[in-house]
Amino acid sequence: MSESKGLVLVVEDEKNISDLVGKYLRDEGFGVHVESDGALGLAAARRLHPVAIVLDIGLPTMDGMAVLTELRKSGDQTPVIFLTARDDVYDPIVGLELGADDYITKPPRSFREVVSRVKAVLRRDQIRDDSSEPLVVREVSLDSDTRRVTLKGEEVSLTATEFDLLAYLMSRPGRVFSRDELLSRVWGYESIVGTRTVDVHVAQLRAKFGDYSPIRTVRGVGYSVDKD
Repeated sequence: MSESKGLVLVVEDEKNISDLVGKYLRDEGFGVHVESDGALGLAAARRLHPVAIVLDIGLPTMDGMAVLTELRKSGDQTPVIFLTARDDVYDPIVGLELGADDYITKPPRSFREVVSRVKAVLRRDQIRDDSSEPLVVREVSLDSDTRRVTLKGEEVSLTATEFDLLAYLMSRPGRVFSRDELLSRVWGYESIVGTRTVDVHVAQLRAKFGDYSPIRTVRGVGYSVDKD
């Protein structure tokens, strides 16, 4: 049997969906643990330390938004992909603002899409400077080897996707990237969910860096990091 690529926690109360998500993840070499309740899912995340979490928004006991809030509040930056029903009362963009890495409307067009999204958020060493030297722009320093970001010497806590987005922009200072290109290169897929995902993550980064944010908006085009 091949070595597992890591444990993915699936928190979903619709058994037919959790069974299929689990099957496709296992077929790709991931270990899978399933919970059908939000509170149990939160406990499992803290106990099992999964490499990623596929999290339904509408859950009994504790909804997915609350689970994510508790994880991020405790400093847990495990990549989270939301599953959201098309008629869900929750706006999945709010989930991104709370620190989710991605979201998929369920039922997904293909359960392979779930696996693809999990693989995308688990990329670690693909976005880095060729020299592996820390990237520095203004007061912000980014080390791809340790996945550590500092502002004026103080560490800034970023989600996996926030880190990858910032690293991609900082590795090519001065170049302007369209939102579609950033979705393709950082998230790993085309703009099937709309480019608002990129805007939300940029807003989150700016909030964390405040006046020292190196990211600028190029109207009508996309985003860039200034050379100096």
